[in-house]
Amino acid sequence: MIPIHDSQRSFSKPYVTILLIGLNVLAFLFELSLDPYTRNDFIAVFGLVPERFNWISVATSMFLHGGWMHLLGNMLFLWVFGDNIEDILGSGKFLLFYLLCGVGAAVGQYLINPDSRVPMVGASGAIAGVMGAYMIKFPHARITMVGWFIFIFSFDLPAWVVLMYWFALQFFSGFGAISDVSAQRGGTAFFAHIGGFIAGMALIHLFKTRDRYRLRRDLLW
Repeated sequence: MIPIHDSQRSFSKPYVTILLIGLNVLAFLFELSLDPYTRNDFIAVFGLVPERFNWISVATSMFLHGGWMHLLGNMLFLWVFGDNIEDILGSGKFLLFYLLCGVGAAVGQYLINPDSRVPMVGASGAIAGVMGAYMIKFPHARITMVGWFIFIFSFDLPAWVVLMYWFALQFFSGFGAISDVSAQRGGTAFFAHIGGFIAGMALIHLFKTRDRYRLRRDLLW
């Protein structure tokens, strides 16, 4: 099941959300332009390898992806949830918030296995932070989900249900994959998702929202 739309209206253009999507797509197209050996070296240098943790790699790894499905899934989640958080923070603060969530995600994965030599790439940790903030600010928004079982169907659920289900899935999948982590096998960086989500929930309380958002909220309440 994947989210494709939310009911929460945005009152400004999500310029940074669009910019982030564009940068991720361009970075992936550059990856595809490389031959397989050069691409592996590129990922090893600019992906985040916990064993040689550095802050530059934390930043660059957020814009790299392992395949089309990895990229498209992440960008869909960013588009559904990112515009509303950018709307309430403003573009500049949203960019800082997004990057800090990515840092929280990287630290979360690093703490689980600091000796890993497997490069970590993807925007999903930072996007998880956006999702955590969305759950805090818009828990009762309706999320349109698409699923498939013989045929494709759609349905709406409250945001808090969708996001708590997603977090629970990451949590239990992460602890279920501990053996893969300790064995230096690749796979989904579940603890980056967990770290990013928790970072987003915490950081959104520290970022002052726009006055017009607070006014709209007070009028609705």
